[in-house]
Amino acid sequence: MSDEDKKEQPAVYSLDKLIGEARRLAADYRRATGKPLPGVSIEIALHDAARLLDLDLTPGAGGYDAIGRGARDGKRIQIKGRVIFDEAKGGQRIGQLSSGEAWDCLVLVLMDDEYQPFEIYEAARDEIMAALAEQTSSARAKRGALSVAKFKMISRLVWDRDTGLDPQGWENRPADSDLRK
Repeated sequence: MSDEDKKEQPAVYSLDKLIGEARRLAADYRRATGKPLPGVSIEIALHDAARLLDLDLTPGAGGYDAIGRGARDGKRIQIKGRVIFDEAKGGQRIGQLSSGEAWDCLVLVLMDDEYQPFEIYEAARDEIMAALAEQTSSARAKRGALSVAKFKMISRLVWDRDTGLDPQGWENRPADSDLRK
């Protein structure tokens, strides 16, 4: 079968079904080995962010993973995913940011140990760059590495498992008026 014939073949499974199987396999693999299955969480995070936040994925765009629609129309969005196996453990980091590339905001998809999303946070590029500049570890700042806790502090919760999409976003910091009191 030629490459051209392969491209024209209809998909046997829907993408949602394949992602569901990837979730199951990744969770089973971790239970069996004690280690995460490499590369799976980002693929699941990309799919979940696109599905839940109405984004168009843009593979190979350089610096960003999706373009927003609706409330995020035209925004170039970098997507990161993190599976939280033990919420009591601190020090979890989001992946390296493409700080030298063009993007407008970053979305962090947090998943439980079954690789199901439970929260999605969003922060603008300028907020992230300011947080990176404040870090005391210059090597960490150069790599564009932020902890999940720090990202949650500077971002807003835009989706959660219990309430769904929040068009206003929930700020995880006091309002300016609260600071003046």
